[in-house]
Amino acid sequence: MSQVLDTTDIPARDREETIRHAVWESLVRIDIDHHLPPDALAAHIGLDTAGALGICSARATSMTIRRTPRLAREDEEPAVFLGLQVSGTSLVAQNGRQALLRPGDFALYDTVAPYTLLFDEGVDHHFVRFPRAALALPERALRDVTAVTLGSGNPVAGLASAYFSQLVVSEGLRSGPHADAVAEPSIELVRAVVATQLGSQDLARAPLEATLSLRIRRYMRAHLADSDLSAARIAAAHDISVRHLYTVLARSGISLGDWIRSHRLDECKRELAGSQGRNRTIAAIGRSWGFVDATHFSKVFKKAYGVSPRAWRDANHPAPRREPAATAVSLRQARSTEGSSPAASSR
Repeated sequence: MSQVLDTTDIPARDREETIRHAVWESLVRIDIDHHLPPDALAAHIGLDTAGALGICSARATSMTIRRTPRLAREDEEPAVFLGLQVSGTSLVAQNGRQALLRPGDFALYDTVAPYTLLFDEGVDHHFVRFPRAALALPERALRDVTAVTLGSGNPVAGLASAYFSQLVVSEGLRSGPHADAVAEPSIELVRAVVATQLGSQDLARAPLEATLSLRIRRYMRAHLADSDLSAARIAAAHDISVRHLYTVLARSGISLGDWIRSHRLDECKRELAGSQGRNRTIAAIGRSWGFVDATHFSKVFKKAYGVSPRAWRDANHPAPRREPAATAVSLRQARSTEGSSPAASSR
């Protein structure tokens, strides 16, 4: 996370205000009622962004969070939050409904209306903030889906749970050119969750298709080391035909075989140059990333990077310099002479 707040070294008297200030400045204005005295409060909060999205991962002692009617009326940048439960349970209340969240469940809630978040067992939660305008959901649809438990009962919600769990903890997806690339598919995925939850297939179809390319690439990254990663397996995992898989990837300018090979080579290159690069054989590193033939691995590696795997590893792990034999003899003789000199005897 780009910013991390840890109350461990903050004086007890300042903890409540420090937590409130961090949340107000980075996410949303809320009232926080801590269930423990100041000296027992503890919080570890990571804050980041991915394009237009705000991201927060929090672990803390028990508390109740309230978005009061006054704060809701004063909202100048309306947003919708996705609250994802990591461990334990929590409760989200808004618009006359209550959603009990268990690990893997999430709920949506809207900053233009009052809400309450109850964390009786402590906080272990991911929060993703979406600009309300970017979601562009009908007012009635958004009202009907807030404070509803979303998870395994809705396959698209289950997909979203896994996706956002990964997004929050993967800094690489939130930085550099990836940040803007994941923001739009993330928004479309939430739209798809809402559409399927409310039974609107027309509203759901476009968001699911829009996020398909990103979901396929995430799947390929997650299974990059599997030697049996194939077009048929990838297509089956996403309930599409192999032909449609190639069509989707082609729209993003991706050749499946080239993409898998280049990303596997990047991982091999990284491991060969890493601190453990000499602890495993070159063939073993290649096999661990799907290159079952050592000769083929060496050939494609050299073609990609202009050097062999062995030369790349040696360049990043030079052999330790050894003292020449003649120099070692000279040093021993010098020490022997020094020890027998008159000056040495007088010491």
